[in-house]
Amino acid sequence: MSPEHGDSPGTATAAGVAIRVPVTPADRAACSAKDVLQRVGDKWSLLVLALLSQRPYGFNELDRAVPGLSRRMLTRTLRNLVRDGLASRTARPGVAARVEYAPTDLARSLLPLVLALGEWAVAHQPVIEAARAQHDAGSPAP
Repeated sequence: MSPEHGDSPGTATAAGVAIRVPVTPADRAACSAKDVLQRVGDKWSLLVLALLSQRPYGFNELDRAVPGLSRRMLTRTLRNLVRDGLASRTARPGVAARVEYAPTDLARSLLPLVLALGEWAVAHQPVIEAARAQHDAGSPAP
């Protein structure tokens, strides 16, 4: 934003958070939200977390529950979710050893926020599509 919008020169404000302008690569690297946003913005993590929020799943159950998700990518996704503290991994002993994955309290606190974003996206999809069509047709946005 510019100084006439009430911000000091070199600073923009978004949702009450001051952002230094220009944003440098070092600023982006130091942003604590970046990793979380990358995790929730990747192709599979939210889908896997949504499934886990219903009940614990074994690896093979998850593999069958998500067509199009390769076993390799499922493994990477689960490892990242466990590493980030969003999923727990518990080995169940027995004749057929089994590993179960479940959401952590951290994931349970994240899911309502993500669901709210998803609801916003669904509610505003017609407006977004109209803006895209208008832009693609060469007309200025409203």
